[in-house]
Amino acid sequence: MDAKSTPAKSTRSNATHSGPPRATAPDPVRPEVPVAAPAPARVPVPSSSLAGHEEPIGFEAFRALDRSSSAMMAQMTAGLSPAALWLAYSDWLLHLAKSPGKRAELLLKALTKAQRMSVHALRAGLAGQPHPCITPLPGDRRFRAEAWQKMPFALWYQSFLLTQQWWHNATRGVPGVSPHHENVVAFTARQLLDMVSPSNFPLTNPEVIQRTTETGGRNLLDGFRRFVDDATRHAAGEPPAGSEAFRVGHEVAVTPGQVVYRNHLIELIQYAPASAQVKAEPVLIVPAWIMKFYILDLSPHNSLIRYLVERGHTVFCLSWRNVDATDRDLGLEDYRRLGIMAALDAVRAIVPEARIHALGYCLGGTLLSIAAAAMAHQGDDRLASVTLLAAQTDFSEPGELELFIDDSQLDYLDSMMWQRGYLDASQMAGAFQLLRSNDLIWSRLLHDYLMGEPPAMNDLMAWNADTTRMPYRMHSQYLRSLFLDNDLAAGRYVVDGHPVAIQNIRVPIFAVGTEWDHVAPWQSVYKIHYLSDADVTFVLTNGGHNAGIVSEPGHAGRHYRIGHKAARDPCLDAENWSERAELREGSWWPAYAAWLDERSSPEAVAPPAMGAPERGFPALEQAPGSYVHQR
Repeated sequence: MDAKSTPAKSTRSNATHSGPPRATAPDPVRPEVPVAAPAPARVPVPSSSLAGHEEPIGFEAFRALDRSSSAMMAQMTAGLSPAALWLAYSDWLLHLAKSPGKRAELLLKALTKAQRMSVHALRAGLAGQPHPCITPLPGDRRFRAEAWQKMPFALWYQSFLLTQQWWHNATRGVPGVSPHHENVVAFTARQLLDMVSPSNFPLTNPEVIQRTTETGGRNLLDGFRRFVDDATRHAAGEPPAGSEAFRVGHEVAVTPGQVVYRNHLIELIQYAPASAQVKAEPVLIVPAWIMKFYILDLSPHNSLIRYLVERGHTVFCLSWRNVDATDRDLGLEDYRRLGIMAALDAVRAIVPEARIHALGYCLGGTLLSIAAAAMAHQGDDRLASVTLLAAQTDFSEPGELELFIDDSQLDYLDSMMWQRGYLDASQMAGAFQLLRSNDLIWSRLLHDYLMGEPPAMNDLMAWNADTTRMPYRMHSQYLRSLFLDNDLAAGRYVVDGHPVAIQNIRVPIFAVGTEWDHVAPWQSVYKIHYLSDADVTFVLTNGGHNAGIVSEPGHAGRHYRIGHKAARDPCLDAENWSERAELREGSWWPAYAAWLDERSSPEAVAPPAMGAPERGFPALEQAPGSYVHQR
């Protein structure tokens, strides 16, 4: 995309960016039921015209049968749609079959790789330890140990890498295959190959053999015990070993504060001031409900909430209820209305007349952008700025999560959620683990079970194990309307009867992307530039979706790039921006604090009271509240 390009259209749906606005779902607080249309006046109708007309009475029962069948199948396929996989495989295989040039290319590559491997093996027999004929990719740490360079292990792992490289060529660049199906086939092939990597088996991994020899097999015994313990905990729904050292309200989420408002969906926490004078404008934090809020209030040394409080800000934060099957009909509009809008009303009552700095993280940032756009349309000027942390507003290029979302897979997932009333956290965790299987699955197999080493546990890992659920209607709306159809970027997303447009947000925007984000790729987060006519300050920090955000000052190895675009400045594409943006060492938090200071009133004020009992917002209990403890 060039420097003056417009937002890209999504190619992942037959729907285009033109056409009338898409209506939002009916009020999900009331279950949606089929309602018959008013009966027309009776007129004679030829019997032949009735052939294509059927009454809708009872049709929902047929749909329920389809959903029940899909939900039962999903239990046997780990939630993956066999139809989606078959369509992708068939697309790839049929186009490969009709492409003699591609097949000839693959044959030549196979012969070339076999020759390289044969020459390497011959040299190994003569020289003992020749230079490798292929090296792992930069992020592949499986074969770094010196023991892998000895025979026969060097031959095994280099044969594996050559095979992996050949399959990458085989699944990419087949003429006529749709990009989505190509990505699915390539991803599936990579997962299957990773399963049979020589690093995963004790008899083909020299590190495991060496450890087994040194310990007399003790490592395998310890690993087996740990596997049994992990499996037992998983089956019982218990957190992993070691997470008990990071208790909510004791070791993590300990910043002092009070719950000052509660409804069915949120608790609103107001944090106690750390100074006699504070900024006039409060900060409202909207975390994602796919995670517990205390990702931003972990241990005292890496709590973004505590950091902002100590910098003189009055901070409020939403803590979402962990929904269950009874909340199946809660929709995105409920999360906007009962979440962000209710919190804004409470903050404005506690800090009257003050404009509010709103910060949204991940899905919370997407919802905040919707709320801010709707407020702008309605002339609601309560926001002073908008901050989006790893939050997408344009889903045309959502990264590898797209592998799990197409019409077939979404219908399958929708059936599972329809049956249960929610999306279980284990399914979300499984998808995220597959995206980084070498780091999150196979490296753990090696470290914990084959090497027999005790797993490390920290506050971020303990938080990650404290999972949540997503209500059926909300998640279905999110995946179809935002993720698949990209309605928000296309101007089709409707709030209160009107389509919302990010362009209507005119307050300053601070957006953060992370370099290794597999949930919200930074290039996708960057697209806020293409949608907004406001001043945008963008930060690209190293780290992933969570670790890049939890990046406190003093954290070793941190750096970030930062750039500012005024409303009238020309827009750069993501890659040009990354080349021109200023590179800074350290945490991005101080830059954000300075950005907030510049957009806050220069005069400090006395801290507001904790809550406002006279306005209906009394202090209810100590932070972190009750909802965060729900499992």
